[in-house]
Amino acid sequence: MSEVLSQNEIDNLLAALSTGELDVDQMQNADDKKVKDYDFRRPAKFSKEHLRTLEIIYEHYGRILSTTLPLYLRKNVTITVANSETVTYSEFSNALSNPVILGIVNFQPLQGQIILELQANIGFSFIDRMLGGEGTSIDRPRPFTDIEMPLIEKLVGICVQQMVEPWENVLAIDPLLERIETNPQFAQVISPTDMIAIVTLNIKIGDTEGLMNICLPYFTLESIMDKLNTKYWFSTMQKHNDENYEDHLESLVRRVDVPIKAILGKCQVSVNDFVHLQQGDIIRLDNHVNTEMHVYVGNIDKFTAMPGTSKDKYAVRVTSVIREEE
Repeated sequence: MSEVLSQNEIDNLLAALSTGELDVDQMQNADDKKVKDYDFRRPAKFSKEHLRTLEIIYEHYGRILSTTLPLYLRKNVTITVANSETVTYSEFSNALSNPVILGIVNFQPLQGQIILELQANIGFSFIDRMLGGEGTSIDRPRPFTDIEMPLIEKLVGICVQQMVEPWENVLAIDPLLERIETNPQFAQVISPTDMIAIVTLNIKIGDTEGLMNICLPYFTLESIMDKLNTKYWFSTMQKHNDENYEDHLESLVRRVDVPIKAILGKCQVSVNDFVHLQQGDIIRLDNHVNTEMHVYVGNIDKFTAMPGTSKDKYAVRVTSVIREEE
């Protein structure tokens, strides 16, 4: 129900109109409500906040890949987030080239799948580098051979496994690469009219530059949409105390391989004798056969031991531990 004006308010309003302080046309325009068209074929299921959170996640993902891929390629790799947008799946699939690298990923524990799309020139650059080349791509893309496909699967598998850490502040995921498709027609994992979020990464391997698109269907992310905001993302960042950090470091150190060597004895020989050594010659060491030998961990004298055999292999039996104070 509209507000009822008093007689004084009516008189003041008429006086303002007569003196020109109020413009009737301006008042009518102010009352008009702004109407925004809504496209029911492309409902806005992803907000700008959702896209911004996805960009933050995949910025972290790009930094991880930038340090992981050089271990396999032995070449600098630069990865940055180029863009994020929402489109229908049909628009995404129609824009794909042929051949293309499409990794169909089971995004466990979420329902549904996501797609990791990699341009063919990046795939050929990776193959060339893995086979000993300079990492250059080819001028005219062609279908991948049966020999090249296992290398492509290795590349996409590496990229998929590196998604675990960037997503841990939102959800603990366990992505699984189900298959690789090189023809877009065989990658219809969702309805063509379903909305998807696409995060585009720019990849540069040496002089070769290309794009990686992460296709995230709304159907897959629907159950965690409330968590895809920066406020939740930062509030749930895991904080490790010093004790847990020390335990984590200790667990990493325990898995480090260290060289161990056992020295039977030493001797000095001239260069002339060394050059003329023949099979059957005897080298006399400075230790007796019953004398304990020293076992070194790295360059540290750590154990004493007695020589012997175990299952037809040379072995040593540790007799004592040399402490640091000794």
